[in-house]
Amino acid sequence: MKRLEQVTLKQLRALYSVVAQRSISAAAEALFLTPPAVHNQLKVLEESFGCTLIVRQGPDSFLPTAEGAALIAAYEETRAALERAVHQVDALKKGLSGSVILGVVSTAKYYAPNLVAQLRKALPDIDVTLRVGNRERIVAALAARELDIGIMGRPPRVPEVTASILGDHPHYLVAAPGHRLAGVPALNAKDILAEHFVMREQGSGTRILCMRYLDDLGAGREVSATEMDSNETIKQAVISGLGIALLSGHTMVEELRSGRLAVLAAPNLPIVRQWFLVHRADTPPRGAVQTVWDWIGQHSAELLPRL
Repeated sequence: MKRLEQVTLKQLRALYSVVAQRSISAAAEALFLTPPAVHNQLKVLEESFGCTLIVRQGPDSFLPTAEGAALIAAYEETRAALERAVHQVDALKKGLSGSVILGVVSTAKYYAPNLVAQLRKALPDIDVTLRVGNRERIVAALAARELDIGIMGRPPRVPEVTASILGDHPHYLVAAPGHRLAGVPALNAKDILAEHFVMREQGSGTRILCMRYLDDLGAGREVSATEMDSNETIKQAVISGLGIALLSGHTMVEELRSGRLAVLAAPNLPIVRQWFLVHRADTPPRGAVQTVWDWIGQHSAELLPRL
């Protein structure tokens, strides 16, 4: 390996140029060197390998020996690899390539796959990994520096984050179309609190919002409830008549359009929160992360579902 450590790109470039330019003087001019400097690089290279690398064929021609041809081929491969690396470094610096881990709360999973698909089309050289979890899990992942960017309904206090509003996030109280409260023009608190609720699990942002709404409505009065760990399961439970639920409008666009769920005319609804794009305040986005952050912010109006 000692021989390999003695070889430099300058020496290989001198060998390549002498063969390509057909003379030492022409090679020196192309390399912005003096002929003696080029001659010396060839001499050192031949001494390192202990063999002749080029032979003169007439006054204006040098040809590589078999050993020289092998080194020229290696130089061409190395140069091509370096050129690719330079382009890649430039792309990384400009944020046009790289990888980004995007974490979203489970309520956002209904539009997040489309968001990632659009990112792939717009920024094909950036690899976006999507991670989905309830609010508690996404906040924990941010705290552990496992995410570059997050999408959630309410920015956490810990870890401290920088947040940008993506758009409105409405929440509705829904029931099966045949439910006794469906179609009633103006429900009161008593009507609502008498119902059985289907709720998300502890740690869910939707669960927190629902509990706050019921506490405000009933001054802390307890309600009958069944807990489920996904919006899909809750929707099916409500459609089946198990109870009513407070859900994000963005999780049930298709069910509302098809009439499988009915919005109840409950007091103080809809609750309109905001979707936020967040990153850790102590880790400003750079490169590909900055590019994805900017793109999502610029296209948020197209990405959020329309009710």
